[in-house]
Amino acid sequence: MQDIKMHAVVKKLCLIDKIIGYLNKCVAQDGKVIECLIQPCLTLLRKVLCADPAIRVSLSQQSSLLTLLFRVSLIFQEDCTVVTEIGALFCLLLFEEVSRMDTWSVNPSNKPCLSSVFSLPVSVFRRYHLPVHVIGHHAVSPYSIVLPLSADCLALKPVSDMLRIAWNLAWYHGSDNLLKQMTSERKTPEFLDTLQLSTEDILSLKITHTASGLQDCLHAIVQAGGHRDVRAAVTRMSFYLLNDKLCWKDDTGPCGVTLKSLAWHNVLNRFLQVLPACTEDEKLLIDIIHFLNKLMKEQRKNPSVELLNWILELLLRHNPNPLLDLLVLAESQAREETDDIQTAVRQRLQKELISLFNTLLLVFVTVTDRKCLERLHVFQTQLSLKLLQCLRVTDAPHFYGLPSLERTLQGMAHLTAFPGWSSHSPLTKPLEICGKYLSGLLEVITSFYVERGGNAMSFMGKGVTKSTVLCLLHLSHEMMAQAPSSEWISLWFLPLGSHSEEHSPAQQGLAWLIPLWVDRDPEVRFTSLGLGSALTTLEAGCVSLANSCQNISGGLWGTVVNILLDQSECSMVRREAAFILQNLLVIPMPSEIIKDYTWQGPCVHDEDSGLSLVGKPALQALLYHCHFYEHLTQMVKHCYTGRYMFDLSFSAFGEISESSDLNGLDDSFKFWRPPSRMSSQDHDPSSLSTSETMVAASAGSAEFQPLMPSVTLLPETSLNQFEAQGQHEATPARPPRDSSLSAHLPKQYAFVTPPLLSAICSLLDNLLIIMSRDAANAFRQAHLIELLCSTLDALLIEMCIQELKTPLPSSSPVEHAQAQVSFFLEYMSSLSRLLQSCLLVDPDLVTQDHLLKTLITNVTRVLTVCIKDVLDVQLVLAFYQTWTHLFDLLVTLLRKAGTVSLLPITSALAKHWEAVVDLLCRCVGLSVRCPALCTASLQFLSVLLAEEEKQRLQAKDKTSTDPSPTVASLLDDTQESHKSSERLNEIILQCYEGKSSKDILKRVAANALMSLLAVSRRAQKHALKADLIESCVEQMKHINAQLNLDSLRPGKAVLKNKEDGFVKELSITMQLLRNCLYQNEECKAAALEVHLVPIVHSLWPWLLMEDSLMQITLQLLCVYTANFPSGCSSLCWSSCGQYVQAAHRGVPSSSLILCILKLASQVPLENTTIQQMVFMFLSNLALSHDCKGIIQKSNFLQNFLSVTLPKGGNKHLSNLTVLWLKFLLNLSFGEDGQQMILRLDGSLDLLTEMSKYRHKSSPYIPLLIFHNICFSPANKPKILANEKVIALLATCLESENHSAQRIGAASLWALLYNYPKAKTTLKNPLIKRRVDEAYSIAKRAFSSLEENTLNAYYLKCLESLVQLLNSS
Repeated sequence: MQDIKMHAVVKKLCLIDKIIGYLNKCVAQDGKVIECLIQPCLTLLRKVLCADPAIRVSLSQQSSLLTLLFRVSLIFQEDCTVVTEIGALFCLLLFEEVSRMDTWSVNPSNKPCLSSVFSLPVSVFRRYHLPVHVIGHHAVSPYSIVLPLSADCLALKPVSDMLRIAWNLAWYHGSDNLLKQMTSERKTPEFLDTLQLSTEDILSLKITHTASGLQDCLHAIVQAGGHRDVRAAVTRMSFYLLNDKLCWKDDTGPCGVTLKSLAWHNVLNRFLQVLPACTEDEKLLIDIIHFLNKLMKEQRKNPSVELLNWILELLLRHNPNPLLDLLVLAESQAREETDDIQTAVRQRLQKELISLFNTLLLVFVTVTDRKCLERLHVFQTQLSLKLLQCLRVTDAPHFYGLPSLERTLQGMAHLTAFPGWSSHSPLTKPLEICGKYLSGLLEVITSFYVERGGNAMSFMGKGVTKSTVLCLLHLSHEMMAQAPSSEWISLWFLPLGSHSEEHSPAQQGLAWLIPLWVDRDPEVRFTSLGLGSALTTLEAGCVSLANSCQNISGGLWGTVVNILLDQSECSMVRREAAFILQNLLVIPMPSEIIKDYTWQGPCVHDEDSGLSLVGKPALQALLYHCHFYEHLTQMVKHCYTGRYMFDLSFSAFGEISESSDLNGLDDSFKFWRPPSRMSSQDHDPSSLSTSETMVAASAGSAEFQPLMPSVTLLPETSLNQFEAQGQHEATPARPPRDSSLSAHLPKQYAFVTPPLLSAICSLLDNLLIIMSRDAANAFRQAHLIELLCSTLDALLIEMCIQELKTPLPSSSPVEHAQAQVSFFLEYMSSLSRLLQSCLLVDPDLVTQDHLLKTLITNVTRVLTVCIKDVLDVQLVLAFYQTWTHLFDLLVTLLRKAGTVSLLPITSALAKHWEAVVDLLCRCVGLSVRCPALCTASLQFLSVLLAEEEKQRLQAKDKTSTDPSPTVASLLDDTQESHKSSERLNEIILQCYEGKSSKDILKRVAANALMSLLAVSRRAQKHALKADLIESCVEQMKHINAQLNLDSLRPGKAVLKNKEDGFVKELSITMQLLRNCLYQNEECKAAALEVHLVPIVHSLWPWLLMEDSLMQITLQLLCVYTANFPSGCSSLCWSSCGQYVQAAHRGVPSSSLILCILKLASQVPLENTTIQQMVFMFLSNLALSHDCKGIIQKSNFLQNFLSVTLPKGGNKHLSNLTVLWLKFLLNLSFGEDGQQMILRLDGSLDLLTEMSKYRHKSSPYIPLLIFHNICFSPANKPKILANEKVIALLATCLESENHSAQRIGAASLWALLYNYPKAKTTLKNPLIKRRVDEAYSIAKRAFSSLEENTLNAYYLKCLESLVQLLNSS
């Protein structure tokens, strides 16, 4: 039939009559004998009708054919292919007349024009939801001139009827007022009799007006005199629901809205509270339950809590409870079932009840009402017990009942999908219910599958097997949740020995599960492998499943690897195989054979060499043998990222040119193609409809394509889809696969979906953990990481989210877009975890330049996707989870490869800075709902700022021309980011202050706040405005008071443990203060106002007991006193009165500076950190006049004279000596400090000796001290009197180091300047010769080189020296 030329041949053979005959025979035998012929017959009929308009006209007049097709569709309503074909035939036949277009001609013929092109007017598309896409046209040419109607037209009955109804609707301002007027007492007519509504008009209005029609239905039920009237009224109510569904699609229609306001519950209540007494009662109950089921399906997205509570109250009644009791027939009723009609009615009743319960369970997915949910939980357990009774009755010897069994199992599948369904019975324990379910389901599997060789030879029991396996999968999760241990695994074992072999021992274990893995139905394979992955989450399940596969070639490992690498297998099945492998890798495996070891891992035996391997070596050999990584490479290359997967069986027809002649090789599906939304030419928006529906010029351009067969929804939408009938991903039937591994890669590859890649990433993550080096090398050779990262597409996620926000009329269903986004988010999460492991094992796998930039760009774009208007809760949670993993990935990148990753990260963030700040604010604000995301985002911000500052300090002395922005500059420099930075600072500060000290989030928020305060002036300003400094000081007061109280308690050890809460809290508080005060004079002034120093002074005894606290305190004091004289002076104030005797080092002195000086004198040499911090702090104080006075009075400087110099061959000064020199250097900047140094006996000689030694960081500090002292006229006599100092300064002129030369020349010039007495000493021939030589060398050297400021200063010093020494 592909060749249209052959149509004439088959027509002569009476093909259409034979097809209709087959259809009649099928209907007569209920479709059981010639089921396989129906779909081909329908396809042939459609092809003939598409190509022959004459036959189309003839058959469209036969109402019997339409009825026949409708009956066939009802019989095969579970088969979407048959239903779609019949839908296409209905479109061809029902709309045949309206599809005709007459061609104008000068000489019209009597014969009607029959075009072979099938197209429909635009009005049909707008009015009906067609199951197919058809080319459209305008019934009237858009270029025709429409003339006004003549007066005679008003006399026509259709026109007068429309005018009469329109007049009355307009006169009474709508149908509501019109109906009220008709029900009220008759009034004097206000207009002509010809405009008065007739009886037929009034009846039509009442029926078409939803509120009035429903009210009439309820009134008819109340006033009904028999079953027939009630059933008719309920059926009318169902039609109103159907009308809503057809007209309103996703929204709630007027029927649903009206029912919420009507008291229909009371009307139907009496029919649902009693058991039916006869068959008519049962039929009536079927109609009512069917109506309730439809109503709940209509309100599934926005269910009425009142309706659900009413239904649950009916279902939870004690005696009688007809809706639950009717599920299980009593024995007396079972024996009485001799009438076929009565049997059919009761089976239909059970079917409707189970369908109602399934719908009720699905509706509760979106319900949040607590009372309603509590009732649901009780109902779930009661329903589980009733369904268990149904299962036992169905399996009774007197009743085969395959359809009934399948319905029961479908109800069980819906029920067991809810976590905790077994835990709400007051009499039965959850595990007991689960055990009864397990025994019944295993019995079904044994009876309908295992003992009958599966369904390899027959489809009988296909739906039973599918539902049973799905129930077992749900049951495994329920038992894991309810059982504290893994002892329940043994309940899953079955004896699988043959009944004829009575003497052979029965095989125990999970071997019954393996045949399901090779079932012909992909959903059964997927679900059974999912059951295997659920059982292998426990070690006992892994061991049991491995033992059950010992008799299979390749064992468990070989079987699962073979399924995963089977390129002809569908993705959802391979995904579950990957999960099983992932679970098997979790249990530690040995590297060699160990006796009595429970888990040996894989076992490989080489028959040629007789060598056996177990554990990791065997796993490595297995992966090498099956070309595991090569297969994965091909899988990643064939990843399909689209939303729909087109059936390849139609690809041959798509290659045929559209200009093919009708008489050539063609297929009728080619004529039915979706109308293009884009035209090859630009059109005016007003003519868009015309351009879309214009009839094509070629005779063979009529295109028609059924929706369902042309596209296939990706299968991994959710587990719930397997509860419904239908198969989403067709796979050709094949014999059970051999588990032996192939060493050759197949030439053809099936599509691989993102969910499968997610499972592969998790599997590779576990492999990388077990075999780090080998796995990393394999990744590198196969370029796996590059391929996996190349599959990421942030643009696709952005497009899907935009589609969800503003759906277009031609958009696919919302659930499909949500599923696609969820799959990609899941893949990004799995890939990010894998990349984190790669960074920990081998950072080079990720840090390649081309890979890193693309990866960071995609990550940043996914992080900045705006989901503000996304309404689906599950999708939003999926975004939160993915963002958490992406933040963790960025943190790991910065920590392990910060040098190469910081610049790409900051550049990517700068491009979307406003969106990044909004994201961080959103994430931090989710500290209660999603603490993991809040923690990850705060850690990312903290690590990013810390790494940026670290690299800035490292590159401080380097000249950089890179204009790339930094996060610190984005936070402070740009005026556009002012509001966003303020918002970020505020929300992080709120997160810190809103958490208790024991909450881990408080520490994380504190770290982020510390980093912000260290780099951002705006953050410091906001903290000052928010009184952070005052609150920190108050917190320090509170901690001090609490410590004092605790010290008074007998036997109370205070600050003995570093993990003590007070230590952590005080440490965080002082670090926040330190960063807040850093280089900010306003904040330091605020700290001075709130008396920071007295609080630190009062805490001093406790600080002496904990070195970590002391270190942080000294850092705080260093920052506080830097370039802040008032702060330095505040340390000299005397403070507080009585204090508690400290447990370690004594009470505080009268001022904090004395405590510091005492600590500096007593610090042991081994505590270098505290020692360094103390002298750094003292170096700050040495610049303050008040502090210098106290230092001088304390005789602290005498400790300098006791510093020991290096002995022996050691040429370097000790760290303590260098700290003293830095302190004295700051002291020498003032004349009073210089006097303090000179008053120390022997200080000049000691400094001269120290100048002979070097230190890496500061080699010329003694020279700088002499340099500063030489500038004071009062100090010059003492310097000139010390020959060692003068000789040292003169020697500096001959030094090879330019810094030493400059210091010596400047010091000598300072001594000579305005001090004539110095000439006597400095006119020494040796000194004068050195000055002249240095001057001549400097003039020659600096004249040829580019002169800078330091060289000019040095030359100026020497020139002045020469002039002064040569003057008389």
